[in-house]
Order: sequence, then structure tokens, then C-alpha cells
Amino acid sequence: WSLNGTLIDLRADQRRRLSGGNLVIRSLERAQDAGIYQCTAFNLLGAILSRRASLQFAYLNFKTQTRSAVSVREGQGVVLLCGTPTYAGDLSFAWVFNEYPYFVQQDNRRFVSQETGNLYIAKVEPSDVGNYTCVVVNRITKGKVLSSPTPLVLRTDGAMGEYEPKIEVHFPDMVPAAKGSVVTLECFALGNPVPEITWRRANGVPFPSKVKMKNSNVVLEIPSFQQEDAGGYECVAENKMGKNTVKGRLSFHAKPQWVQTMRDSALSIEERLFWECKANGKPKPSYSWLRNGELLATEDRIQIENGALTIASVNLSDAGMYQCVAENKHGIIYFSAELVVLASPPDFSRSPLRALLKAKAGSAVSMACKPQAYPTAISTWRKGNEVLQSTERISLLPDGTLRIVNVTKMDGGNYTCLARNQFGTASTTGRLLVTDPTRITQGPVDMEIIVGESIVLPCQIACDPALDVSFSWAFNGQLLSKLDPHYEHVGGSAAGDLMIRNIQLKHAGKYVCVVDTDVESLSAAAILIVKGPPGAPDGVTVEEITDSTAQLSWRPGQDNGSPIISYIVQTKTAFTVGWQAVNTVPEVIDGNTLTATVVDLNAWVEYEFRVLARNSVGVGEPSPASLKTRTEDAVPDTAPANVGGGGGSKSELVITWEPVPEELQNGDGFGYIIAMRPLGELTWTHAVTSAPGRYVYRNESIPPFSPFNIKVGAYNVKGQGPFSPVTTVFSAEEEPSGVPGGVWAQSISASEFEVSWQTLSDSPERVLGYEVVYWEDDTKPETMGKVRVPANQYTVNISGLKGYTQYFLTVSAFNTAGTGPRTPTINVTTKKSPPGQPPLNVEWNLIGSKLTVHWDPVVTMEMESEVTGYQVSYRRNRHREINTVTTNLTSVEIILPADDDYTIQICALSDGGEGIPTEPINIHKLSMSVRGSRAWRPATIPLSLLFIIALTAMRPTL
Repeated sequence: WSLNGTLIDLRADQRRRLSGGNLVIRSLERAQDAGIYQCTAFNLLGAILSRRASLQFAYLNFKTQTRSAVSVREGQGVVLLCGTPTYAGDLSFAWVFNEYPYFVQQDNRRFVSQETGNLYIAKVEPSDVGNYTCVVVNRITKGKVLSSPTPLVLRTDGAMGEYEPKIEVHFPDMVPAAKGSVVTLECFALGNPVPEITWRRANGVPFPSKVKMKNSNVVLEIPSFQQEDAGGYECVAENKMGKNTVKGRLSFHAKPQWVQTMRDSALSIEERLFWECKANGKPKPSYSWLRNGELLATEDRIQIENGALTIASVNLSDAGMYQCVAENKHGIIYFSAELVVLASPPDFSRSPLRALLKAKAGSAVSMACKPQAYPTAISTWRKGNEVLQSTERISLLPDGTLRIVNVTKMDGGNYTCLARNQFGTASTTGRLLVTDPTRITQGPVDMEIIVGESIVLPCQIACDPALDVSFSWAFNGQLLSKLDPHYEHVGGSAAGDLMIRNIQLKHAGKYVCVVDTDVESLSAAAILIVKGPPGAPDGVTVEEITDSTAQLSWRPGQDNGSPIISYIVQTKTAFTVGWQAVNTVPEVIDGNTLTATVVDLNAWVEYEFRVLARNSVGVGEPSPASLKTRTEDAVPDTAPANVGGGGGSKSELVITWEPVPEELQNGDGFGYIIAMRPLGELTWTHAVTSAPGRYVYRNESIPPFSPFNIKVGAYNVKGQGPFSPVTTVFSAEEEPSGVPGGVWAQSISASEFEVSWQTLSDSPERVLGYEVVYWEDDTKPETMGKVRVPANQYTVNISGLKGYTQYFLTVSAFNTAGTGPRTPTINVTTKKSPPGQPPLNVEWNLIGSKLTVHWDPVVTMEMESEVTGYQVSYRRNRHREINTVTTNLTSVEIILPADDDYTIQICALSDGGEGIPTEPINIHKLSMSVRGSRAWRPATIPLSLLFIIALTAMRPTL
């Protein structure tokens, strides 16, 4: 480090030390440490200087002494002086009125100058009388000093009269301003009345928006000062007594800034160095050059002119760190670069000749001889032991490259390049192999293909066996990706055939097969045309619509390689499932027609239309749907169907029909007209209803079950439509008046009883059947049940009942009008429940085809029916047919006719029904001659006579 250009001896200095590259100073002393510092950084390659740094010490000293009173008249202007402190660093000024901390508030009448520190009062008023103290603050140290108070008193000899402005605070004639700085100009005048301050530029140009006026226009502030802000400025102070003006100029200056610098350079010995650096600044900077921190001077090889440095022929001593220095009175800047001087013998380690270079016969070959050498080496070439000279076909280029044109097989062999400079020699050798040209024997040809098919584009070659060959394909100028599942390279090493699977429209275009070898690149191209179904038509529009037709137009889509043959029109409504074909005029719409009339539409229905195109390949995608459009309304043209009726209550004629679907109603205000008349009469009675499907005509004069002619029509706001065919409907009938006789009931089992009665043979009313109502308890309506049977049936079995329970029942006749009077109530009690236990200790054995089964008797409980016998059920495996045997014994013998496995179950029989069966027992029949053993008691039959048959219990039903 140096201070003011003198090297600092850090070894002898106790207060200064290095920390890394930083200079640390403790116990700073202004007398010894203030000044300009600069660092020098160096290593084995050279040295550079840092930019300069200035160290200054801020301080503030102010001598205070008693001040005399300032006596002024009212209306007179006054200036109170702050005094001149000794200081270093920026200062700020303020004034205290009477006592701290009551500071003077600045306005258009009072102003504290930050340039002089003085307090200016343009026009004194009685309220200004008092003591004034100047406060000075060092912005760096934050130290503060106060002057002695200055008393301000009013004279008693009268007020001051009005007078013109007198400018007391103004800026110098020339104010230097640095680029980017904040420039502040002050202007304040005394006067009565208080003057107004205005500013203007001498050239009349308005102030830019960045300029600010402060303190009642007394201060003009220009932030980020630039070249265009320089020039003349004027301050005008004016009151009614006159005006006064001061003028000055702002001059622009800027420290240097780089606009062009140099780069690190590595030059061969004896090469020329030229570096140039340029900087802007105002005033224009001067230049100097340093090498390793030392000033360079012009000499024989070294020329310095402005910012340019030229060394005619560099040598090793010129290597090092260089700095370009640009300086004006406002600053100095440095830029560094390194110069490396290279000197070495030729070296081919980084750029040897290729060990094997292949070339096509008839082509041109270039072999570069480019060793690393400083200075550049001189090259010679040999083929084998023969030194090569330039001929018509052989050229030895200045940069050492060997070029041979129209090569032949005879040019093959070993080639050596020998390089030499003053530091040594080196050589490199490579072999040239001349090959036969490559030919494409079968390339792709132009084709037309249908979407979805697959093809192979051939690409087969004949080439020299010494060459390495690769194939690639491009589609419309882009290399095909191997990841695309549509493409696959086939054909082996001697062919680059391309298979395209499941071709789509996007695969149409130009395909190029590219063959690359070591010595050349060949290609063959073909155009692939892909035909597919047409694209979707567009712009389907309903041009005109009536109650049954719609005029459509559309725009064609892409024909996708095959002309459009015809168009298909489809429609959809809220009443259809999906899109439906429609009738059109013309019936067949050819590919050149873009309009059609859709016919046979329903009136007053909202339709959407779409169009599909067909070509030789197939039918394409449908167009977007048209806007929904409603056909015009019309008189109904469809009559209600399936007219019928009957039933109902007394004096009613119930008429029913199948409602007309909404899409056939043809308009708003839809309803039905019912026409009726007694059978044999001529006059029709009409009724109107909007209710769909059913109408009840009531009239006390209607006889029961009387036939009527009925027809039903439809209408809407446009008028009346057709009637349905006439049909016969009977009026409501009366309930049967007779009561069935001979009602009798008997219990069949625990869950079922049988009821019988005598039918009504001479009832004046029609009888459709009989109804049996039964119940368990009058207080339990949930136990009530009801059964109906046809009129020709006089008995019925009622099941699903509780065991050993008393039921009550009645019987009545019924027809469509309801039920007739009921018979007197009778009762019947169901039998006890069947046995709740299955037979136990079941034993069986099988000898030959005879199966013998034994079991213990079933003992019933008190609330169960007595056992009346037993039932044995058996079936062959994998068969559904079940056979049963009943017996009143506790054993049974069964002949099993087939050589198969069987499953058996046993249950008790009783008046209450079948008891709970045993679990299924599997009988495994090994052979017709096998002897079985009984289950549960194996000791009763010798093991030597019987096979022990496993008894497996399962729960599935037979």
C-alpha cells in the first residue's frame, strides 16, 4: 500500500497491518493518516494498481462570542449572520428562536441558507423580535455547535416604507456540477412587500418534470444532473415596487467511464500487440499505460498514442500485467489485462493427422498440418519416403494444408507432415484410403395410400465394404424420431427401408432417405399422398324453415386426397336418441352441392342439423351442429292411439288413450277433444281436456255397464286435427249385490289353510271374481291379508301363516265397481308347527347298490305337531332331480341304480308339515361291489368286511 505516492513500510508501522489484501489502520490520526491511498497487487505473472481511495477526517469548530443586538425598523429586511466555523465534511444549518427547541420556520418571508448558514428575513414584523441562535451540524460526525444569541429589536423611529426587491442570496456566475449529482441553487430577496421568487432557463426551455422547487421557490433542485441540464439559469425576485434578477451558469463535468477496453492476450513471440482503450468524460480524459504497476514510456518497439498501445514484436520480457489509465480532474479509472508471450517447438499432440482418412474416388481431399508452435512452424509433406511438390492435382497451401483433387486408388497410402521452427521439429502420419462411390440401387417412389394402411418405403444401396454406412429418414425437412410408434427402420445393415404403420393424414408429405458413409452423403426422395375420409364440413346454416321443411347450406371441408362424392344430412331433437338420418331434396346430395332441403320434419319442434361428407375412402367426421331452430306450428296431424276405457264409479264413463307425443303436437295450446254417444244413437257429445291419456265423463243418467261409441281427437292453436277410429267403451258398473254361500275353511298345515265357497250363479251384476280377506286379530290390522281369484274358482289355499294360530276370514264377490257384501266371519286354526329337530344319530351303510339308513326317532315338543312318518330325499351328484322315499319307520333301504356319488337328507313328517332336515350326507360310491360301514357306530360292523366311508356334512339344499 502507498499513501500520497509513498510506499507504507508495514514492518516498521505499529498502527497499520494487512488483513488479506485489506489495509487495517487503528488509532486513526488526522495528521498522519489523511491522504490518497493505493494498493498494488502482484504475483509471479505481474502486478496491477487498484483505484485510488481518499481518506479525510470530518470535524467542526466554532468560536462563540457575545453578539450585539441588531436594530431594524418594522417592514425592513434583515440578515443575521451565523459566522464562519472551521470544519471538514458537509454541514447543515438551522436557527433557534428565543430558546431551544423552537426553530425558525421557513416560509416566503424567512429563509435559512444552507450555503452561508445565515438567516434572511425579507420583511421584519413585530413578532420577529427576540433572540436568534445559529445551530451548525456536521452531517458526518453528527457533531453540533451553537452560536451566541443575536438579539433582534425594533427601532422606535417609525416603520420602513415599501421598496423594490434586493437579492441577498444567489448562486455564483459559474457552478460546476457532476454527472448524476443533485444540484441545488438558492435565491432569496429582501423587500417590502415580500418578493415572489421565480426561475427560468436562459434558453427558454421549460424545466423537465424531475426539477423541484422548494421553500416557496427559494430553492431550485435538479436531481441526477445530466449534460442537457447544463446552461444558463435566472432567478427573478419581484414585488409591486419592482423586480431584480440574477444569472448564472451550470457547467457539466463527469469523471472518466470506459467505452472500450482490451482483453487478455496470448501472442507468439515476435507477433505484434495492439491494445486500445477509450473512455468518455468531461473534460476529455488523458491516457497512460502501466506494466506491472510501472509507467510505460514510448521506445523503439513500444508506441503509446492516446489510448492505444502497440508493441511491434513481443518478446518474453513483455509478458505481464498491463493497465490502461484514463484520468481527468474529476477522477481516474484503471482497466487491467494480461499479456502472455508464447515460445515452443511444434507439437502435434492436440491435432495429429487422422490415423485413417477415407475418401471417395474422384473427390477432393484436404489434410491439415496444424501443430501447436510458437512461432508458427514451417511444414513439408511426404508420401511414404517421397517429398511432395505442388502439381496440377496436389496443392501445398500456405497454412500447411495438403490438398489433392480428383483422387484415385493410386493416391492411397501413408502421408507425413514435418513441422519446424527455431525451437525444434515434430511430425505426424496418417493413412489415406480411396474407396469406390456409393450408389442407391432402390429408392422410395411417389405413392398414394389410404388412411390406416401400412407401407414400406425402400432405400437400398451398393457400397464399398470398407465404408461404415448409416441410414436416416427426414419427413418434410425434419428428422424422424425413433420414438414415433408409426415409424420403424427395417431391412438390415445393407438397406434403410422405412415401414410406416397405420398411416394417418398427417403422414402425407415428402420423405427423404439419407445415406451417410465415411466419405459422402446421398439421398433419395418421394412424395407420399395419403387419402382419407373427408374432413368435417363447416358453417351449417338454416336458411329457411317451414312447418315440415328446412333449407340448409354449408361449406365443404378438406377432401383429404379424394374428391367428395356426396353429403349426408342428420338431425337431432330433444325427443331423439342421438343423431338420425333425414330425408332430403335432392334425395342424393352430390359432392358439388352445398345446399339441400330437409323434408318430413315435425311441426313446432326444435331441430339441430349436421352434415357429413363421403368420398371413395369413406364417410368423414360430422360438421359442428347448426344453431337450434324451431319449425313453424301447424294443425295436429296425428290422432290419439289405443282409445279405450271402462271402470270407474257409478254414473261414470272412463275414457283412456295413448297421449300424442310432444314432438307430434305441432304447436302450443295442445289438448284433446273427446266425442261420445250411446251405442246406436247418432248425436255425439263432445268434451275438451288438456289432461293427457284419461277423461272421466260423469252423468247421473248413465246406466251401469252401458256401451258407448268413443273417438278422441287432438287440437292446438292452429286448429283441430283428426279423430281416432270409433271404439266401444262400457260405462261404470255397480258392485255385486249377492253374498257367496257355503263358506268353509280347514287347516292344511302349520302355515296354510284352505277356503271354499259357493259361486253366485244368478247375480244381476257382473261378477269378475271373489275376494278372501283374513286376519289374525281385529286389533292388529297389520295381520290382515287379502286374496282374489277369478269368478270360475270357488276354492283357494292361503299360505305363509303362523303355526297353531286362529285366523278370521270373510268372502265377497267383486267387479270393476268394487266389492259386494261380505259373508259372515268364520275362523280356522292352523296346525301346530312341524318338528323343530332333525333326526339324530343317522347311520348308513352301502353294500353293492343297496343303501341302508337308520336314525333315532324324533321327539316333538308340546307346541309341535306329532310325527306321522319320515321322508328320505336323495339325488345324484351334478343332477337336479330329487327322489323321495317316505316311511313310518326309523330306517329305510334304497337301491341306488347308478355307479355314482349321492347326497341324502332325512326329515320328519307331521300334520304341520315337514320338519327340519338333517344336514346333507355325501355317499361316495366306490364300486357296485363295495361294502359300506354305518356312521357314528363303527364298532358294530367288522372293519375287515367294510370300507369306512367318510361322512361329510354340508348345508346346501337339495
